[in-house]
Amino acid sequence: METESADTADTAGRNAPRAPSADTLGPLPRSVPRAAPAPGADAAPGGAGTNGQGATVAEEFALLGVPSCAGTHGPGQEKAPAALRSAGLVERLRSAGVAVTDRGDLPTVPFRTDPERRYRQNLPLVVEVVRAVAKAVGGILDDGAVPLVVGGDCTITLGVLAAYVARRPGTGLLYFDGDLDLSVPDTSRSGILDTMVLSHLLGEGAPELREAGPRTPLLGPEGIVAFGYDPVELGAAGRERLGRYRLRALPCTELTSPRVDPVVEARAAWRALAADHERFVLHFDVDVIDSVDFPLANFPHFNEGLPVGVAFDCLAEFCAAPQFAGLVVTEVNPDRDPDGTMVDTLVGALVGALGRRVD
Repeated sequence: METESADTADTAGRNAPRAPSADTLGPLPRSVPRAAPAPGADAAPGGAGTNGQGATVAEEFALLGVPSCAGTHGPGQEKAPAALRSAGLVERLRSAGVAVTDRGDLPTVPFRTDPERRYRQNLPLVVEVVRAVAKAVGGILDDGAVPLVVGGDCTITLGVLAAYVARRPGTGLLYFDGDLDLSVPDTSRSGILDTMVLSHLLGEGAPELREAGPRTPLLGPEGIVAFGYDPVELGAAGRERLGRYRLRALPCTELTSPRVDPVVEARAAWRALAADHERFVLHFDVDVIDSVDFPLANFPHFNEGLPVGVAFDCLAEFCAAPQFAGLVVTEVNPDRDPDGTMVDTLVGALVGALGRRVD
Protein backbone atom coordinates (compact mmCIF):
# COMPACT_ATOMS: atom_id res chain seq x y z
CA MET A 1 0.00 0.00 0.00
CA GLU A 2 1.05 3.59 -0.24
CA THR A 3 2.83 4.58 2.92
CA GLU A 4 2.86 7.49 5.31
CA SER A 5 6.11 8.80 3.84
CA ALA A 6 4.06 9.93 0.84
CA ASP A 7 1.57 11.66 3.11
CA THR A 8 3.71 13.78 5.39
CA ALA A 9 3.31 17.23 3.89
CA ASP A 10 1.53 19.11 6.65
CA THR A 11 0.51 22.21 4.78
CA ALA A 12 0.84 25.69 6.25
CA GLY A 13 -1.67 26.19 9.01
CA ARG A 14 -1.97 22.47 9.70
CA ASN A 15 1.24 22.02 11.68
CA ALA A 16 0.51 20.94 15.22
CA PRO A 17 2.95 20.65 18.12
CA ARG A 18 4.67 17.31 17.83
CA ALA A 19 5.50 14.76 20.46
CA PRO A 20 9.08 13.50 20.43
CA SER A 21 9.79 11.38 17.39
CA ALA A 22 9.54 7.67 18.01
CA ASP A 23 10.32 5.27 15.21
CA THR A 24 10.05 2.60 17.87
CA LEU A 25 8.95 2.45 21.44
CA GLY A 26 11.42 -0.30 22.23
CA PRO A 27 10.86 -4.01 22.58
CA LEU A 28 7.50 -5.27 23.71
CA PRO A 29 7.40 -6.83 27.15
CA ARG A 30 8.71 -10.37 27.11
CA SER A 31 7.18 -11.66 30.30
CA VAL A 32 3.48 -10.88 29.93
CA PRO A 33 1.51 -13.96 31.02
CA ARG A 34 -1.29 -15.35 28.95
CA ALA A 35 -4.63 -13.92 29.87
CA ALA A 36 -7.05 -16.23 31.60
CA PRO A 37 -10.32 -16.74 29.72
CA ALA A 38 -12.98 -14.27 30.74
CA PRO A 39 -16.10 -15.62 32.40
CA GLY A 40 -18.42 -16.99 29.72
CA ALA A 41 -15.76 -16.68 27.04
CA ASP A 42 -15.53 -20.42 26.34
CA ALA A 43 -18.38 -20.29 23.86
CA ALA A 44 -17.41 -16.94 22.35
CA PRO A 45 -17.16 -16.77 18.58
CA GLY A 46 -13.67 -17.07 17.25
CA GLY A 47 -12.02 -20.00 18.94
CA ALA A 48 -12.39 -23.51 20.17
CA GLY A 49 -13.64 -23.79 23.70
CA THR A 50 -16.09 -25.82 25.73
CA ASN A 51 -19.82 -26.17 25.53
CA GLY A 52 -20.35 -25.40 29.21
CA GLN A 53 -20.28 -29.10 30.13
CA GLY A 54 -16.58 -29.64 29.67
CA ALA A 55 -16.78 -31.01 26.13
CA THR A 56 -14.47 -29.48 23.54
CA VAL A 57 -16.15 -27.54 20.75
CA ALA A 58 -14.08 -27.61 17.54
CA GLU A 59 -13.74 -24.27 15.79
CA GLU A 60 -14.89 -23.83 12.23
CA PHE A 61 -13.55 -21.14 9.94
CA ALA A 62 -15.72 -19.28 7.47
CA LEU A 63 -13.94 -17.93 4.39
CA LEU A 64 -15.17 -14.56 3.11
CA GLY A 65 -13.71 -12.88 0.05
CA VAL A 66 -13.67 -9.09 -0.23
CA PRO A 67 -12.48 -8.36 -3.79
CA SER A 68 -12.19 -4.61 -3.30
CA CYS A 69 -9.73 -1.97 -4.46
CA ALA A 70 -11.89 0.86 -3.14
CA GLY A 71 -9.29 2.13 -0.68
CA THR A 72 -6.07 1.61 -2.57
CA HIS A 73 -3.98 3.27 -5.29
CA GLY A 74 -4.01 0.74 -8.12
CA PRO A 75 -5.70 -2.35 -9.55
CA GLY A 76 -5.09 -6.03 -8.85
CA GLN A 77 -6.15 -6.75 -5.28
CA GLU A 78 -9.73 -7.42 -6.35
CA LYS A 79 -8.41 -10.62 -7.95
CA ALA A 80 -6.93 -12.01 -4.76
CA PRO A 81 -9.88 -14.01 -3.35
CA ALA A 82 -10.30 -15.89 -6.64
CA ALA A 83 -6.56 -16.50 -6.91
CA LEU A 84 -6.35 -17.89 -3.38
CA ARG A 85 -9.27 -20.21 -4.03
CA SER A 86 -7.75 -21.34 -7.33
CA ALA A 87 -4.58 -22.23 -5.43
CA GLY A 88 -6.69 -24.59 -3.33
CA LEU A 89 -7.08 -22.61 -0.12
CA VAL A 90 -10.30 -24.33 0.96
CA GLU A 91 -9.30 -27.83 -0.07
CA ARG A 92 -5.83 -27.58 1.44
CA LEU A 93 -7.22 -26.28 4.73
CA ARG A 94 -9.61 -29.22 4.91
CA SER A 95 -6.81 -31.65 4.08
CA ALA A 96 -4.86 -30.19 7.01
CA GLY A 97 -7.79 -30.91 9.32
CA VAL A 98 -9.08 -27.33 9.47
CA ALA A 99 -12.87 -27.15 9.33
CA VAL A 100 -13.84 -24.40 6.89
CA THR A 101 -16.90 -23.32 4.94
CA ASP A 102 -16.80 -20.93 2.00
CA ARG A 103 -19.18 -17.97 2.32
CA GLY A 104 -18.31 -16.65 -1.14
CA ASP A 105 -17.40 -13.08 -2.04
CA LEU A 106 -18.83 -9.65 -1.51
CA PRO A 107 -19.35 -7.66 -4.74
CA THR A 108 -16.20 -6.82 -6.69
CA VAL A 109 -15.06 -3.21 -6.43
CA PRO A 110 -12.46 -2.36 -9.10
CA PHE A 111 -9.91 0.40 -8.74
CA ARG A 112 -10.89 3.92 -9.72
CA THR A 113 -9.72 7.42 -8.91
CA ASP A 114 -11.95 10.06 -7.35
CA PRO A 115 -11.13 13.56 -8.61
CA GLU A 116 -13.95 15.05 -6.56
CA ARG A 117 -12.40 13.83 -3.28
CA ARG A 118 -8.69 14.14 -3.84
CA TYR A 119 -7.76 13.79 -0.17
CA ARG A 120 -10.48 11.26 0.66
CA GLN A 121 -10.26 9.01 -2.37
CA ASN A 122 -13.46 7.00 -2.93
CA LEU A 123 -14.66 7.68 0.61
CA PRO A 124 -18.34 6.77 -0.03
CA LEU A 125 -17.30 3.55 -1.75
CA VAL A 126 -14.88 2.61 1.03
CA VAL A 127 -17.61 3.24 3.63
CA GLU A 128 -19.99 1.03 1.62
CA VAL A 129 -17.45 -1.80 1.56
CA VAL A 130 -16.67 -1.41 5.28
CA ARG A 131 -20.36 -1.66 6.13
CA ALA A 132 -20.81 -4.70 3.89
CA VAL A 133 -17.83 -6.39 5.53
CA ALA A 134 -19.18 -5.60 9.00
CA LYS A 135 -22.55 -7.14 8.11
CA ALA A 136 -21.05 -10.26 6.57
CA VAL A 137 -18.52 -10.83 9.35
CA GLY A 138 -21.25 -10.19 11.91
CA GLY A 139 -23.22 -13.02 10.37
CA ILE A 140 -20.21 -15.32 10.59
CA LEU A 141 -19.72 -14.48 14.26
CA ASP A 142 -23.41 -14.92 15.01
CA ASP A 143 -23.14 -18.41 13.53
CA GLY A 144 -20.28 -19.21 15.91
CA ALA A 145 -17.64 -19.48 13.19
CA VAL A 146 -14.18 -17.92 12.97
CA PRO A 147 -13.81 -15.35 10.17
CA LEU A 148 -11.09 -15.89 7.58
CA VAL A 149 -11.39 -12.73 5.49
CA VAL A 150 -9.30 -12.33 2.33
CA GLY A 151 -9.09 -8.97 0.59
CA GLY A 152 -8.78 -6.66 -0.87
CA ASP A 153 -7.15 -3.56 0.55
CA CYS A 154 -6.51 -2.82 4.22
CA THR A 155 -9.65 -0.74 4.80
CA ILE A 156 -11.64 -3.99 5.04
CA THR A 157 -10.17 -4.47 8.52
CA LEU A 158 -12.29 -1.53 9.70
CA GLY A 159 -15.41 -3.53 8.88
CA VAL A 160 -14.07 -6.68 10.49
CA LEU A 161 -13.32 -4.85 13.76
CA ALA A 162 -16.72 -3.12 13.68
CA ALA A 163 -18.40 -6.54 13.63
CA TYR A 164 -16.27 -7.90 16.46
CA VAL A 165 -16.56 -4.87 18.73
CA ALA A 166 -20.33 -4.82 18.32
CA ARG A 167 -20.51 -8.37 19.67
CA ARG A 168 -17.34 -8.79 21.70
CA PRO A 169 -16.10 -5.39 22.92
CA GLY A 170 -13.05 -6.98 24.54
CA THR A 171 -11.45 -7.70 21.16
CA GLY A 172 -8.00 -6.33 20.28
CA LEU A 173 -6.09 -6.06 17.02
CA LEU A 174 -2.67 -7.43 16.14
CA TYR A 175 -1.61 -5.35 13.14
CA PHE A 176 0.98 -7.41 11.25
CA ASP A 177 1.70 -4.93 8.47
CA GLY A 178 4.62 -3.28 6.73
CA ASP A 179 3.08 0.12 7.46
CA LEU A 180 1.41 1.67 10.49
CA ASP A 181 -1.27 3.37 8.36
CA LEU A 182 -1.46 6.43 10.60
CA SER A 183 -2.12 9.00 7.89
CA VAL A 184 -5.22 11.22 7.94
CA PRO A 185 -6.97 13.13 5.14
CA ASP A 186 -5.96 16.56 6.42
CA THR A 187 -2.24 15.82 6.10
CA SER A 188 -2.34 13.41 3.16
CA ARG A 189 -0.99 14.13 -0.30
CA SER A 190 -2.42 10.97 -1.81
CA GLY A 191 -5.81 10.75 -0.09
CA ILE A 192 -5.54 6.94 -0.28
CA LEU A 193 -7.64 5.60 2.56
CA ASP A 194 -5.81 2.35 3.16
CA THR A 195 -2.91 4.45 4.46
CA MET A 196 -5.25 5.58 7.27
CA VAL A 197 -6.62 2.39 8.83
CA LEU A 198 -5.18 2.71 12.33
CA SER A 199 -5.96 6.43 12.43
CA HIS A 200 -9.63 5.72 11.75
CA LEU A 201 -9.72 2.89 14.28
CA LEU A 202 -8.29 5.34 16.83
CA GLY A 203 -11.00 7.93 16.11
CA GLU A 204 -9.21 10.31 13.74
CA GLY A 205 -9.76 11.01 10.05
CA ALA A 206 -12.97 11.11 8.05
CA PRO A 207 -16.09 11.02 10.28
CA GLU A 208 -17.82 8.60 7.92
CA LEU A 209 -15.09 6.00 8.59
CA ARG A 210 -14.11 6.72 12.17
CA GLU A 211 -17.80 6.45 13.14
CA ALA A 212 -18.52 3.36 11.04
CA GLY A 213 -18.58 1.03 14.05
CA PRO A 214 -20.60 0.70 17.24
CA ARG A 215 -18.37 3.13 19.16
CA THR A 216 -15.86 5.90 18.48
CA PRO A 217 -13.01 5.28 18.70
CA LEU A 218 -13.49 1.72 17.64
CA LEU A 219 -10.28 0.79 19.47
CA GLY A 220 -8.12 2.65 21.94
CA PRO A 221 -4.33 2.51 21.67
CA GLU A 222 -4.25 -0.18 24.36
CA GLY A 223 -6.27 -2.40 22.01
CA ILE A 224 -3.65 -2.44 19.26
CA VAL A 225 -0.23 -4.04 18.90
CA ALA A 226 1.60 -3.30 15.64
CA PHE A 227 4.26 -5.75 14.51
CA GLY A 228 6.79 -5.61 11.68
CA TYR A 229 6.24 -2.10 10.31
CA ASP A 230 8.93 -0.32 8.31
CA PRO A 231 10.09 2.79 10.26
CA VAL A 232 11.69 4.29 7.16
CA GLU A 233 8.26 4.61 5.58
CA LEU A 234 6.56 6.07 8.63
CA GLY A 235 7.13 9.78 8.07
CA ALA A 236 6.85 12.75 10.43
CA ALA A 237 3.07 12.76 10.83
CA GLY A 238 3.04 9.04 11.57
CA ARG A 239 5.83 9.39 14.11
CA GLU A 240 3.88 12.12 15.86
CA ARG A 241 0.80 9.91 16.17
CA LEU A 242 2.84 6.90 17.20
CA GLY A 243 4.36 8.92 20.03
CA ARG A 244 1.14 10.66 21.02
CA TYR A 245 -0.85 7.43 21.25
CA ARG A 246 2.04 5.47 22.76
CA LEU A 247 1.13 2.58 20.52
CA ARG A 248 2.78 -0.73 21.25
CA ALA A 249 4.71 -1.16 18.03
CA LEU A 250 7.73 -3.21 17.01
CA PRO A 251 9.46 -2.34 13.72
CA CYS A 252 10.96 -4.79 11.28
CA THR A 253 14.40 -3.32 11.93
CA GLU A 254 14.35 -4.68 15.49
CA LEU A 255 13.01 -8.05 14.43
CA THR A 256 15.88 -8.54 11.98
CA SER A 257 18.58 -7.41 14.42
CA PRO A 258 21.29 -9.87 15.43
CA ARG A 259 20.53 -12.02 18.46
CA VAL A 260 16.77 -11.32 18.16
CA ASP A 261 14.43 -14.27 17.74
CA PRO A 262 11.44 -12.95 15.76
CA VAL A 263 9.16 -15.76 16.90
CA VAL A 264 9.92 -15.00 20.54
CA GLU A 265 9.06 -11.37 19.81
CA ALA A 266 5.84 -12.46 18.09
CA ARG A 267 4.90 -14.48 21.17
CA ALA A 268 5.58 -11.47 23.39
CA ALA A 269 3.44 -9.31 21.10
CA TRP A 270 0.31 -11.45 21.24
CA ARG A 271 0.75 -12.05 24.96
CA ALA A 272 0.98 -8.31 25.55
CA LEU A 273 -2.34 -7.88 23.75
CA ALA A 274 -3.95 -10.93 25.38
CA ALA A 275 -3.01 -9.70 28.84
CA ASP A 276 -5.96 -7.31 28.81
CA HIS A 277 -8.11 -8.52 25.90
CA GLU A 278 -10.24 -11.64 25.70
CA ARG A 279 -9.35 -12.22 22.06
CA PHE A 280 -7.62 -10.57 19.12
CA VAL A 281 -8.07 -10.31 15.38
CA LEU A 282 -4.93 -10.74 13.28
CA HIS A 283 -4.54 -8.35 10.35
CA PHE A 284 -1.90 -9.75 7.97
CA ASP A 285 -0.76 -7.50 5.14
CA VAL A 286 1.68 -9.32 2.88
CA ASP A 287 3.66 -6.10 2.43
CA VAL A 288 5.25 -6.86 5.80
CA ILE A 289 7.50 -9.17 3.76
CA ASP A 290 10.60 -7.85 1.99
CA SER A 291 9.61 -7.49 -1.66
CA VAL A 292 13.00 -8.77 -2.81
CA ASP A 293 12.02 -12.08 -1.23
CA PHE A 294 8.33 -12.08 -2.06
CA PRO A 295 7.06 -9.31 -4.37
CA LEU A 296 3.37 -10.21 -4.09
CA ALA A 297 2.24 -7.15 -2.16
CA ASN A 298 0.33 -4.37 -3.83
CA PHE A 299 2.75 -1.79 -2.42
CA PRO A 300 6.37 -3.02 -2.46
CA HIS A 301 8.98 -2.72 0.28
CA PHE A 302 12.25 -3.55 -1.47
CA ASN A 303 15.14 -4.31 0.91
CA GLU A 304 12.77 -3.49 3.75
CA GLY A 305 10.45 -5.68 5.76
CA LEU A 306 10.83 -9.22 7.03
CA PRO A 307 12.41 -12.18 5.25
CA VAL A 308 9.65 -14.37 3.89
CA GLY A 309 10.42 -17.30 6.17
CA VAL A 310 10.48 -15.08 9.24
CA ALA A 311 7.13 -13.52 8.32
CA PHE A 312 5.49 -16.91 7.86
CA ASP A 313 6.95 -18.21 11.15
CA CYS A 314 5.53 -15.18 12.98
CA LEU A 315 2.18 -15.68 11.22
CA ALA A 316 2.07 -19.25 12.51
CA GLU A 317 2.91 -18.10 16.03
CA PHE A 318 0.08 -15.56 16.02
CA CYS A 319 -2.45 -18.03 14.65
CA ALA A 320 -1.56 -20.61 17.30
CA ALA A 321 -2.31 -18.23 20.18
CA PRO A 322 -5.27 -19.27 22.37
CA GLN A 323 -6.77 -15.77 22.05
CA PHE A 324 -6.56 -15.74 18.23
CA ALA A 325 -10.10 -15.08 16.99
CA GLY A 326 -9.90 -14.40 13.27
CA LEU A 327 -7.64 -13.55 10.35
CA VAL A 328 -7.75 -10.79 7.73
CA VAL A 329 -5.36 -11.14 4.76
CA THR A 330 -4.79 -8.00 2.70
CA GLU A 331 -2.82 -6.45 -0.17
CA VAL A 332 -2.33 -9.64 -2.19
CA ASN A 333 -1.96 -8.59 -5.82
CA PRO A 334 -2.04 -11.55 -8.23
CA ASP A 335 -0.98 -9.28 -11.11
CA ARG A 336 2.51 -9.40 -9.55
CA ASP A 337 2.52 -13.20 -9.72
CA PRO A 338 1.89 -14.26 -13.34
CA ASP A 339 2.66 -17.94 -12.80
CA GLY A 340 0.87 -18.20 -9.46
CA THR A 341 3.95 -19.42 -7.58
CA MET A 342 3.77 -16.84 -4.81
CA VAL A 343 0.03 -17.22 -4.30
CA ASP A 344 0.58 -20.97 -3.99
CA THR A 345 3.32 -20.34 -1.41
CA LEU A 346 1.08 -17.96 0.52
CA VAL A 347 -1.72 -20.52 0.61
CA GLY A 348 0.76 -23.05 1.97
CA ALA A 349 1.77 -20.61 4.70
CA LEU A 350 -1.85 -19.88 5.63
CA VAL A 351 -2.67 -23.58 5.76
CA GLY A 352 0.40 -24.27 7.89
CA ALA A 353 -0.43 -21.45 10.27
CA LEU A 354 -4.09 -22.29 10.74
CA GLY A 355 -3.28 -25.99 10.80
CA ARG A 356 -1.36 -25.45 14.02
CA ARG A 357 -4.71 -24.92 15.72
CA VAL A 358 -5.62 -28.55 15.13
CA ASP A 359 -2.24 -30.09 15.94
